Amino acid sequence: MNAQAAKDTATTTIVKPPYMQNRELSWLDFNKRVLDQGADPTVPLLERLNFISIFWSNLQEFFMVRVGSLTDLSLLKKSIIDPKSGMTPAQQLEAIYARCHELYPYYEETYESVRALLADQDIRNLRKEDLTGEQRDYLRDYMRDNVLPFLSPQIVNARHPFPHLENGGLYIVVRLDEQAPLKTKKSKEERARDEAEGKTKATKNLGAEGVTLGIIPLPRQTSRVIELPGTGLPFMLVEHAIEMFAAEVFSMYTVKHTNIICVTRNADLDATEGAEEQGEDYREHMKRILKKRSRLAPVRLESERPLSRTVKSLLLEKLGLAEHHLFVTRVPLNMGYTWGLGSRLGVEKRAALTQAPFTPQWPACLDRKRSIIEQVTDHEVLLSYPYQSMDAFVQLLREASVDPAVVSIKITLYRLASQSHLAEALINAAENGKEVTALFELRARFDESNNIEWSQRFEAAGCHVIYGFRNFKVHSKICTITRQTENGLQHITQLGTGNYNEKTAKLYTDFSFITCDSQIGHDAADFFRNMALENTSDNYDILWVAPLMIKQNILRNIDEQIERARRGEKCGLFFKTNSITDKEVIDKLVEASQAGVPIDLFVRGISCILPGVEGYTDRVREVSIVGQLLEHSRVYGFGPREDCKLYLSSADLMTRNMDKRIEIAWPILNETLRNQVLGYLGICYSDTAKLRELLPDGSYTALGAFAERNENGEVKLFDSQKYLIAEAQRMRLAAAELAARKEANLGGSARVVFPLGDVAAEDGAEVGANEVVTEEESEFVAHRSPELEAAEAKAVRDAADAMAAAATATAASVLEAATKGVAQEVAALQAREPQGATAAAETAPAADSDPAAADPAAVAPAAEGPVAERAELGAEAAPAAASAPAPAAEVEDAARPDDGRAIVPATVVEPTPAGNAITRFFRRLFGK
Repeated sequence: MNAQAAKDTATTTIVKPPYMQNRELSWLDFNKRVLDQGADPTVPLLERLNFISIFWSNLQEFFMVRVGSLTDLSLLKKSIIDPKSGMTPAQQLEAIYARCHELYPYYEETYESVRALLADQDIRNLRKEDLTGEQRDYLRDYMRDNVLPFLSPQIVNARHPFPHLENGGLYIVVRLDEQAPLKTKKSKEERARDEAEGKTKATKNLGAEGVTLGIIPLPRQTSRVIELPGTGLPFMLVEHAIEMFAAEVFSMYTVKHTNIICVTRNADLDATEGAEEQGEDYREHMKRILKKRSRLAPVRLESERPLSRTVKSLLLEKLGLAEHHLFVTRVPLNMGYTWGLGSRLGVEKRAALTQAPFTPQWPACLDRKRSIIEQVTDHEVLLSYPYQSMDAFVQLLREASVDPAVVSIKITLYRLASQSHLAEALINAAENGKEVTALFELRARFDESNNIEWSQRFEAAGCHVIYGFRNFKVHSKICTITRQTENGLQHITQLGTGNYNEKTAKLYTDFSFITCDSQIGHDAADFFRNMALENTSDNYDILWVAPLMIKQNILRNIDEQIERARRGEKCGLFFKTNSITDKEVIDKLVEASQAGVPIDLFVRGISCILPGVEGYTDRVREVSIVGQLLEHSRVYGFGPREDCKLYLSSADLMTRNMDKRIEIAWPILNETLRNQVLGYLGICYSDTAKLRELLPDGSYTALGAFAERNENGEVKLFDSQKYLIAEAQRMRLAAAELAARKEANLGGSARVVFPLGDVAAEDGAEVGANEVVTEEESEFVAHRSPELEAAEAKAVRDAADAMAAAATATAASVLEAATKGVAQEVAALQAREPQGATAAAETAPAADSDPAAADPAAVAPAAEGPVAERAELGAEAAPAAASAPAPAAEVEDAARPDDGRAIVPATVVEPTPAGNAITRFFRRLFGK
């Protein structure tokens, strides 16, 4: 324990609630789950390497922001106590560094394992000792032509002070003696070998006095990856090549040894500090603030090998760091190079080592050949990114930019792609005379410079540019298009759970809602008026706007479920969020759990609440998915399945989002769209490949823990994200078939399809209730034809093949290599089963009065279908009509029916009537 932590402990009373955990340590556990994907043998090798790279970049940002912020707080005279863990900033820093020292060996082990497996595929990251003679000769010529001319070596002595080391920059540090080596006569072979290794003969030059250290910054002009001669892809990272030539660079000194280091600096800046006092333009103020970031105090030092005592003490002293701030790892200190390796491979090799190419599909609920404005005027639309493309929304803006009826377009912009079609559409609208208002949040961390550049372009085009509040970041995602029609003003409003960034919209799962609802349109108009006046109003009819409404309404709705539980009525709560850290919300969830309200939490990242803690969170279950795509959407659910009020939101359940940002939540009132969201969630909960449960001790179940063996002892995994990718492709084909039938005048109609919405009906006809398709009959179209049969058969084969290839693993590869300790964790789950079973026995109908209790398979899924059993993908559609929804009495709150998992293609996972503990628990909220 360091001195500051000891002082804090002596002067502070620490009370940690048993159902909470520290935010920072929870985040580190999340990042470990990212690293677990790098160790997962069911993930293609290059994708595993990319997950290791994501772990590295996540940790880099964590140190820059969170560790940097805590470091600043630890310097204050008054200790600030974390109410969730009872820890002071110094104590949190001590715990963070200790946990990171535990993670680094796993990080290195995972990397070395993947590196060895890639070497078996002839993709070899070589070090000096691995080079052949041919490769040495090639490297010598390459370095002299492309690298050595750009080096800027430095020495450290009394006349040359220690240089500033940039945040995240790589440096080769060289331990030097000031005396050059004596000349010795060497053979021709020895001279050739020394030259190949960068060792040249001693010169007559004399080095400066008192020099013990040389530093070579990695040049920006050179490629990071140097391809070398040989089969496959042998390569060397440029920093390792420069190390080999250090003796030539410092030829007037004796090179004792070399190493590679990287410094991470505090990057947590107060963007508002000094803005008003100096009276400067806010955009210019932000530019000045950003220049400070690279020179803030160091918080971490990394090296590829252990540093010598002399070099280590010098570096730590000059950087103001202690021993525990130093991390040693054989993993390259910048893993950004991994993303370009695939492009250096042949097509077949790249396909074998990466995920199958995935292109977001045009939404099947929209006809690409019709005006988007006309279609969203006819019906509300809910897009599911990245399964469906953002192109539909961009096309809406393009239409608006040239539509004579459009008066204005207003939008909030938090993060934009550097190359953005959406931004170009808005600029084009302004150039066409439309009134375009863009609210830029210049404080979007690490996107500040990009937002500044875009804001300047918007202003130059004639847009009205405004900025976020002084004390509140504007994190909401809202766009409103105002049109002058024959019936008066029309507002087309778009609300999103994620950013208007075309790049991340291909990687993040988000919802985008488009409506012409007049109340929402009026709220949107009021919202932008309030933003222009920096007014944090709560005067909205439909929308919840933070900081005055979201948390307040969440707490109010939780209270309603508590009252229902106390009256013995059916109740439930559900939240899907990136993180949950707000203490008020957590305490209210604990109160709800104690009152008997079943609570399902779907939290990708930080979770400060611990589920299943006896006497506090007994009724709380929490899961997480970290997979190919980043789960990013936020969903709030209040009430049981048949009476659930659903809200989508831009806000996580974090204090910063609900108290310190402008966020928006909105209800999903359309029954079709509501079922679409529930269907999506049902599929996520069916996942057996990536779904992991948070346990009361803060650990997570292993990957594949909820997969089950078939009669042959094999384990087959269901990956919800891959399934939804395939489903989007099938829906697009169905929409194309409808369009072809229309052109051929064959007629046709559409049916609702979960969980990605409905297929656009011919002529924009509204889909009737009698056209709702069951999960056994998801063939998309009522009228069948040979062309339709062929298109569907191909779509089914493609989807099945994709799923079988991507989401299936044998018991040996999963249970032995990917799920260490599964048996113990499953036993822990089963140990909690009697409690749930007892609760079910107290509230569920008697078996003789409920056919499902005796034989769950005997009751057909409800026609709504979001969590029903799916028949085999290749099977013929059942001609029988869908059964009616189950009576309310059959869906109990205390425990879900023991009828197996939710929507699962039989080609991937055979339905199992017995189910498992986690699936039965989740069904409490959504029913059958």
